[in-house]
Amino acid sequence: MSGHGHRTVLQLRFVLPTDGDAGLIEGVRSLLENITPRVQIIEPDMAVLDLTGALPYWKRDARGLTELIQMRTLALLGLHSAAAVGPNRMLAAMACNLTPPDRRTIIDHSPDAVAAFLRPRPVRELPGVGSKMAATLASYGLHRVGDVADLPPATLQRLLGARAGRTLHERALGRDATIVDPAPTAASISTEHRFTRDELDPAAHRRALLALADDLGTQLRTSGQIAAGLTCTIRYADHTSTRRSRALPEATQHTVLLARTAYAVYESLGLQRARVRSISLRADALRPAEGATRQLAATRSRWRSKPSPTGPAPDTGGLSSTPRLSRPAHTSGGRYRHQPHDRPILGNLFHGRELMWRLLCLTMNGPGVDRKAGHGGVSCRGTAGLARSASSRDCFSSCRPSQSFPMTLRGFRSRSK
Repeated sequence: MSGHGHRTVLQLRFVLPTDGDAGLIEGVRSLLENITPRVQIIEPDMAVLDLTGALPYWKRDARGLTELIQMRTLALLGLHSAAAVGPNRMLAAMACNLTPPDRRTIIDHSPDAVAAFLRPRPVRELPGVGSKMAATLASYGLHRVGDVADLPPATLQRLLGARAGRTLHERALGRDATIVDPAPTAASISTEHRFTRDELDPAAHRRALLALADDLGTQLRTSGQIAAGLTCTIRYADHTSTRRSRALPEATQHTVLLARTAYAVYESLGLQRARVRSISLRADALRPAEGATRQLAATRSRWRSKPSPTGPAPDTGGLSSTPRLSRPAHTSGGRYRHQPHDRPILGNLFHGRELMWRLLCLTMNGPGVDRKAGHGGVSCRGTAGLARSASSRDCFSSCRPSQSFPMTLRGFRSRSK
């Protein structure tokens, strides 16, 4: 197994004794670190080694170094092991699961060797393929990894979604960029509260949730991580439990957002006089806090209810990004446009512009409404069907258009031109 610029990954699966020492796994770590510093322990019984730099140091090929490691673990620790070597972690893990103890499987870097091992395998053996995804693929006749590899990526994305389809196609081709991390970041952080007695009071449950959210937030901030999901597990007096998970609106480490999500999960359970023995919270999908989304502008609008377009503007201390939202559309400049919330013509007889409209109607040679004016426009012209001697009351009733017409002098002037 050779090739310049390629990685070589070894995965070991140990046969641990049923009454083994608790410090046995640490002895395995120390032994393997004498071979290469790139060692990652996967509890309870697996280890992954990056042999890329160790091969030229020990002047052995992958098979020879693997045999040396298996012999040392058996001689010094009394542990039998199954080993598999591949060009990446995914292939090494899949081959290790198929290898019996005291045996080893070597997958060369060549594309032909990778395809010969991977294509005949059932698609459910690929990492990330669960029973539901396997059933979906089987319904389209995709049972083997080779079937998925031959499918166009766009077709897989239509079947499974953009991200899942792209990831599955890469894995079906034998590609995996996961590195061997000697100190991997924890996938989750959890905390638990046990009541001194079976608790029935929902207020006590909520107090426990708040304390747990505060503890989780402290741990996340101390470790410099953010969480994208939250899982709540409630255990009852009869030793049963209920677990609910929920994705956070955005990845965070703030106690307030964690507590709100925990309350929402608890309310969704609809517990009625449940005898709760313990409550635990777990922060899921952790990643470094440097990848958190940050607000670019200081504004308080996200913490306030959305202001009304015609209501008074809230006092935001000069931080509001929309200072003109409190002004009505017809006073923000430009020509008047009728709004549904405008006052009807008879709503206020003494309004200045409405009163001017009436005076103009009275002085015209017979009032009337031009229904052909576009965009709800109104104009006055002489109308043969209306007598000149109409009273002012008749004039008002005949001049009154529907509320879909603008009722201002500006609208009259714009149409009379």
